[in-house]
Amino acid sequence: MNTRDEIRQVVVDSILAFAPEADFDALDPGRPFRDELDIDSFDFLNLIVALHEKLGVDIPEADYGKVLTLDAMLDYLEARLGAR
Repeated sequence: MNTRDEIRQVVVDSILAFAPEADFDALDPGRPFRDELDIDSFDFLNLIVALHEKLGVDIPEADYGKVLTLDAMLDYLEARLGAR
């Protein structure tokens, strides 16, 4: 599993685990998703942990600014998974 669609599904499922009301149909993938989906810093950290558990990708704190939009998150994860 490493296609962009599969990675997106993992990200979406991980977010829905703690934000079940999140509406991904209305989400602009180029805008910061934390604001649009009302995800606080604790939930964001839970997302980072969930992605590590499901994909085996570490996202260090220094890179949090690189994964603020859904598109940026997918680009980041795709690059890390492809580099293996």
